[in-house]
Amino acid sequence: MDKSSLIGSILMFVICFVVCYKATGGNLIALWSDKGAIMVVGGTLAVLLMALPMEKVTGAMGYIKRYFLHKGMTPVEVVKQINDLSEKARREGILSLEGEVSKLPDPFMAAGLKMAIDGVSPDSIESTMRMELMAMAERHKAGKKFFDLIKVYGPGIALTATLIGQIGMFGALGGSIEVMGKMLAVAVVATMYGTVMANCIAGPMGDKLAMRSAEEMLIREMTLQGVLSIQAGDNPRVTMDRMLAFVPGPQRGQFNKAA
Repeated sequence: MDKSSLIGSILMFVICFVVCYKATGGNLIALWSDKGAIMVVGGTLAVLLMALPMEKVTGAMGYIKRYFLHKGMTPVEVVKQINDLSEKARREGILSLEGEVSKLPDPFMAAGLKMAIDGVSPDSIESTMRMELMAMAERHKAGKKFFDLIKVYGPGIALTATLIGQIGMFGALGGSIEVMGKMLAVAVVATMYGTVMANCIAGPMGDKLAMRSAEEMLIREMTLQGVLSIQAGDNPRVTMDRMLAFVPGPQRGQFNKAA
């Protein structure tokens, strides 16, 4: 579980709830507008269907799951894992790592190491693993794009609902004050729905997924270089130094403590 995602989401919900409760004097039903909800939620869903293939839209739960759950290895853990494997390969030969493959927590690392053990050429290993990197980057783009569409078009659809509400309100001038009030409510509440959806939900979630994607790309690049170094029979110290080149200074100190 990603603690910052969970805490931030709960904190955002609490803040919005408290402000809405105080603003309405406890009458939260005043914030409800079925017309605004239909326009904003339904319109945003329509935009997603128009802009994305169906399989990308139906993968929404997977994007949300990745936002809350992060199981990837940290750079420090990758350095330590590769260093341990490198030392074992140096002492006992690369074939001694065959029993370690099934124990590795990262399937990408396990696949690369298995190819190295099987004697696949370094060029083939690198091209295969880089193709996997490209495929992963494309999968991650879909999640970011999903939330970006909501962030970009949600407020615009809400503005459309606001304009419709205002037209209804102007059309009711000189008539029933109740009708004018309902139209004004549609205009104001729809804007709130779009703003909350874009800035309190979709925007932060999309940014978190983009950051996680960049981190995972770095981790996998580290893994690729580590596997190639192990296959080449490099000294474990050389392999570790190559890994640490990807790690910021403060985290290098963290690795030294962990090691």
